[in-house]
Amino acid sequence: MIRITVILLFLSSFNLFSQTSFNSESFQVKLADIETNTFEKDSTANAIVIYEYGNSYVDKNEYDLRTEEKHKIKILNKEGFNNATVAIYLYKSKSYSEKVEDIKGTTYNKIDGTVVKTPLNKKDIFKENYNENFDIVKFTLPNVKEGSVITYSYKTISKYMFKYHGWEFQGKIPKLYSEYNASIPGNWLYHIKLVGGKKLAINESKLEKQCLKMSNGASADCGKSKYAMKDIPAFIEEDYMTSEDNYLARIEYELETFKGMDGTIKHYTKTWETVDKEFRTDKEIGKQLKKKIDIEELLSPDIINEKENLKRAKAIYQFVQENYTWNEEFRIFKDVSVKDLIKNKSGNVSSINILLHNLLRESNIDVKPVLLSTRRNGFPTKIFPVLSDFNYLIVQVTVNGETFLLDATDKYLSFGEVPFRCLNQTGRLLDFNTSSEWIDIIPNNSNVFYNAEISIDENENISGTIQSRRTGYHAYDHRKFYFKNKSNYLDRLENNSVDLVVSDFKTSNSTSTSSTFEEQYNIEYTAEETGENIYVNPFFVKFFKENPFKLQERTYPIDFGYKDSYNYTLKLNLGDFYEVVEKPKPVIGSLPNKAGRLFFSSTIMGNQLSLTFRIEFKEAIYAPEYYPYLKKFMNKIVNIQNNSLVLLKKK
Repeated sequence: MIRITVILLFLSSFNLFSQTSFNSESFQVKLADIETNTFEKDSTANAIVIYEYGNSYVDKNEYDLRTEEKHKIKILNKEGFNNATVAIYLYKSKSYSEKVEDIKGTTYNKIDGTVVKTPLNKKDIFKENYNENFDIVKFTLPNVKEGSVITYSYKTISKYMFKYHGWEFQGKIPKLYSEYNASIPGNWLYHIKLVGGKKLAINESKLEKQCLKMSNGASADCGKSKYAMKDIPAFIEEDYMTSEDNYLARIEYELETFKGMDGTIKHYTKTWETVDKEFRTDKEIGKQLKKKIDIEELLSPDIINEKENLKRAKAIYQFVQENYTWNEEFRIFKDVSVKDLIKNKSGNVSSINILLHNLLRESNIDVKPVLLSTRRNGFPTKIFPVLSDFNYLIVQVTVNGETFLLDATDKYLSFGEVPFRCLNQTGRLLDFNTSSEWIDIIPNNSNVFYNAEISIDENENISGTIQSRRTGYHAYDHRKFYFKNKSNYLDRLENNSVDLVVSDFKTSNSTSTSSTFEEQYNIEYTAEETGENIYVNPFFVKFFKENPFKLQERTYPIDFGYKDSYNYTLKLNLGDFYEVVEKPKPVIGSLPNKAGRLFFSSTIMGNQLSLTFRIEFKEAIYAPEYYPYLKKFMNKIVNIQNNSLVLLKKK
């Protein structure tokens, strides 16, 4: 009666790093666990899980869900001490709260050749209110030192069978062995998801007859499963990733159907067809999306009477952007009110974008709402509706056969852009006349162009003009910073180089919502002189100051969010005063499958040195297999910018 859906978010190979000195086969602490104080395969580890065990089942007498857990951890150094503090989250509602029982813990140390055990004292176990949905029970293992082994165990009790206990095989520190057992009565039907792409070392299932018996004589069989992983690397966060929940190796349960002993059947997991019907009558989103708006009360006659659909859509979008402020709340299924937004001029994501939706609809623009999950919120489940996966709402507009995604919460977005937080691959397009469907969220390429025209005079003073043009998200970042605080923007521009003096800054054809950002400014720079020679770094602007990729191995995708390119050209006028002794060597590089490339070259014509530098990332998302190549690729980029010196001497 158990359905298993395996979700492989990525496939990657791992170096096995089992450490035979540790006893990873049981909860029992052996002398080798205490005496072994190194972990050769991950020298950065501050602690490791030697062994952990979980077992979830339905109690035969109380019919509640019980989960027993056991953990054995080696503390390698002081930075690993935080692993001795344990927090147990207990779900609660107005009528019932989960419980935890039988908390036990021990710290093992070897002192003067003797193993010393220090047990956890009950008075050091604390319970606190975390929020409206959870309480936390906390404790810290005592007498923890470098080299300690800690063990702890406990049992949680829950009546919430719809929240069957999941299991995280992967965490912030490496694990040698992690095992989870689950016993599920046949009248409870769950979708089971294996997330993270790491293979199970053990995956066993069997049927246990009449595992539960009721007082009326009814009984149920149970599906018993055993899952285990070995040699699990630590999950370490790095730049260019979405939520870690997308990649952590774990098992999750989503209740689909309950079949009562009396023959009743209740479906918990719905179909999209059912959800679409419910949205039509939903008191929050559904009702608000159908709400009539008197456009003559809000929009100016110029907007209403604009005959060209695209211009009218852009004007309505700009009106909502400029007149309503986002209160920084994401709520999409709660406290949604167009009426309150119009009154208070401030509201949450749904309220603002539903007002935009309704104004566009009343103006005869083809518009539909789109539900999505932000990058930090994780990927939404696709195989069946899980509405709690969604935390954001935008709109899709179709004008003259062209489709645009819009979000009016940000006053610096241009028409057709959504915030970077929304670039999470897909969204669910709602259509109350037909049915909903998944759509891809694919932004346009973002580009950076720099052109520097520089001269050096007889006194070794370097000066000139730099022009730049940005599109897409590169333009958004700069125009938002500039138009919010022009003074700070100029300070940052000048502080990017301690030797650079910036003057006569100006922008052209740029507004707070224009699709491009263009700027021009003059610079003055003093070259580095060594004896008779002068060294000049030709990169007065740098795209990457350091390599963001530092991990030895990365087991999850590199998600930039969008495709982009960087372009830098320089013309260095030497006049009649200097000649080039040595110019930078050319570099050509690429990523596998032509997924990216870089090009760097320089030429000398007469008294002028010309330089060209181009970088292209042709994918928004790269699989983990690309990581070592991207790391080398970025090293080349940083090295070119930092070490490409031009050697000059006077004639």
